[in-house]
Amino acid sequence: MSSVHAQPEFSHSQVTEIIKRLFDLTLSKIQPLPSYDDQNFHVVTDGGVDYVLKIMNSEDSKNFGLIDVQTYAMSFLRQNGLPTQTAVPTTTGQLLTLEEIDCGHGLQKYLVRLLTYLPGTMICKVTVTPQLLYETGRIGATMDQVLLKLDHPHVGEIERKDFRWSLSSIHVLDQYLHLVKDEPLRKVVESVFHLYRSCVEPNRPHFRKCINHGDFNDLNVLVQLDENNDYKITGILDFGDSNSGYFIHELAITIMYMMIEHPDPIQVGGPVLAGWESVFQLNEAERECLFVLVLCRFCQSIVLGHQAVALHPENEEYLSITTRKGVRILQQLWDLGKEEVEKIWFQDAARFREG
Repeated sequence: MSSVHAQPEFSHSQVTEIIKRLFDLTLSKIQPLPSYDDQNFHVVTDGGVDYVLKIMNSEDSKNFGLIDVQTYAMSFLRQNGLPTQTAVPTTTGQLLTLEEIDCGHGLQKYLVRLLTYLPGTMICKVTVTPQLLYETGRIGATMDQVLLKLDHPHVGEIERKDFRWSLSSIHVLDQYLHLVKDEPLRKVVESVFHLYRSCVEPNRPHFRKCINHGDFNDLNVLVQLDENNDYKITGILDFGDSNSGYFIHELAITIMYMMIEHPDPIQVGGPVLAGWESVFQLNEAERECLFVLVLCRFCQSIVLGHQAVALHPENEEYLSITTRKGVRILQQLWDLGKEEVEKIWFQDAARFREG
């Protein structure tokens, strides 16, 4: 975000007013939800119906076409059997509305959506078995395959050239490297970016294209226990980072985030890869770049985490969640090296498929 005051700061009374005016609903409960740079609320109506109110930051709210296609993508995935949220129309039939509100920094415009509520527990809060990791990989690949068929008037908006969270935009991060004050860490990040230029960029012409969710992380995947007392994926949240990318990008992002809370992060890659390849087999170039792209996502998260803290020091605790644990795992992967980690991942994936 280019503005330090771009993040919305709606009060509970403003939330109550906007829900009543736009949706003719009266609220009995409002609970804030964590968010990186937007504002989210779990709201419950006096009739006992749960929703999620999403208020986009004022910078991203300028991209109506992009948010429109992201909102449609959720409905499209839902129609194709994936557990995503859908937008609730206003009383005038709009799925998106631009609201001009003063949150204490003068009048600014924010895109507002009311989404269906998906019950469940974030996958980071449960004990993740290899089978659940396999299912995460499988559903991630399925999601990207379904999105290949997405057709929408604004689908071109998903290109998002130089989008900071795209794994095609590592070059954009150079301007923030100075914010990483820890010199040994900065040297590892610089080395990873060098690997990206020497390994990933030459292989990119061989990557298969798709639309990426872009943030398929352990906070955005919900699970619930089934009748056999096994956790099943029941929700995929937050399409705000969706962008035109590659299947291998989504896989690398999935592996990286599933490592964050795992007691033995190195053991994550194999089951996720096996689940992914049950739907979409990697080619040689994609396999060659998987390790480097996982490292790049850690570095991306670390560098942009430092940049976000520089902008919002008051929100440091939430913004640093991934950074703190990510630094430790990045160092572990870096010390083991590409050959050793790939051996573990590819052998574990093969064993998982055979077993």
